[in-house]
Amino acid sequence: MLRSIRRAVLFLCLFAAIPAVQANVVVILNSRDATVQLLDQNTKKSLSTFAVGKEPHHLMATPDNKSLIVASAVGNELIFLDPKTGQIQRHVKDITDPYQIGFSPDQKWFIATALRLDHVDVYRYDGKNFTLAKRLPMPKLPSHIAFSADSKTAFITRQGSDQVSAIDLTTQAIKWTLPVGKLPAGITVTPDDKYLLVGIMGSDYVEVIDWRAQKTVKRIKAGAGTHNFRAHGDNRMIYVSNRVSNTINIIDQKTLENVGTINVPGGPDCMEITEDGKTMWVTLRWIKKVAVIDLPTRKVTNLIPVGRSPHGVFFANSSARM
Repeated sequence: MLRSIRRAVLFLCLFAAIPAVQANVVVILNSRDATVQLLDQNTKKSLSTFAVGKEPHHLMATPDNKSLIVASAVGNELIFLDPKTGQIQRHVKDITDPYQIGFSPDQKWFIATALRLDHVDVYRYDGKNFTLAKRLPMPKLPSHIAFSADSKTAFITRQGSDQVSAIDLTTQAIKWTLPVGKLPAGITVTPDDKYLLVGIMGSDYVEVIDWRAQKTVKRIKAGAGTHNFRAHGDNRMIYVSNRVSNTINIIDQKTLENVGTINVPGGPDCMEITEDGKTMWVTLRWIKKVAVIDLPTRKVTNLIPVGRSPHGVFFANSSARM
């Protein structure tokens, strides 16, 4: 009897010593609630919600993938989270109105667009600290960011003035400004570094710009409210969300053609894709939900309740961003 009890106690001790399997955490920014919400990627259940600044809109991992940066626009700060658990690591104060943020490919530059205050801040980055190099006035409503492959140029959409501007990062000066369609939002560079793709939110297309020649070469028909991009991770296909038509289009970046449509309710916005390329998570700005999409079938499989105006979405086990 005593031997049986000892064996049972030993078993329980060994069982307790085994670490619990940690959930794959999905980080959602509820912009209107000023909260971060953590979801379990496997069960699709909410794990926790906590306050974070004011109007958190966008987020991105640091180049070393050791932190996830949440840009608190009205809070004027960056909040660093553990990308695997979502727990707060540190705060960086006095970053003025960081609406959208981005690191140059060489990791030497960090840019924050101040959409509310009509300027763009260019920072030098040493792997941990941000040093302001230049504040550039940029009316109106500087929004999303992209970089050339050589890290010499940053591209900024200007929603309120229907333009795209190029910044010379060496001199921190505006090199050129080009008129585009109404309310340009998301912007990205094709894998061959030849074209800019710009989501024209005030209409229904992706504007294709030869950025070296500084001219529009094509318009790719998408859906109404063409907004933001997420590459599939195969160096070819990219998705663009259409907030008004409630669709996501698939763009072939080699042929520059629209090759497919996914129907998604509620104003699809930011997207994230699992490492195997089979599942997409999308924030739905108008209905306080996040959609989970099976990409092979192009069908929504789950609608998960979250906070008000969900915007940014991230998880560590994601596909490449090209």
